[in-house]
Amino acid sequence: QVQLAESGGGLVQAGGSLRLSCAASGRIFRINNMAWYRQAPGEQRELVARITSDGNTNYADSVKDRFTISRDNAKNTVILQMNSLKPEDTAVYYCNAEILRTIVHKNNYWGQGTQVPVSS
Repeated sequence: QVQLAESGGGLVQAGGSLRLSCAASGRIFRINNMAWYRQAPGEQRELVARITSDGNTNYADSVKDRFTISRDNAKNTVILQMNSLKPEDTAVYYCNAEILRTIVHKNNYWGQGTQVPVSS
């Protein structure tokens, strides 16, 4: 079984920084894309940032130049460094990864979510 475990969420003031971490564990052959999504109350889940296995990244326009996604392939982890946080960044943040358990078994996995409230 494969699991994604997130950590690092919590209350932060506007202008502050927070670092989210997500570690994949279990039977893993290879991890392709890793990403962070978020869902604000009453809103749809949206992509925040994505990173490919070779390090290419893309970001939502709303977080460009403030958030940075990175990964450690040796540790099967993905990090989201969030700076200059705004109240509108308030959401539940979810880790996502496309993981192959074997060379032919590929699935999309989600973490349980971590709350990031940003106070004004």
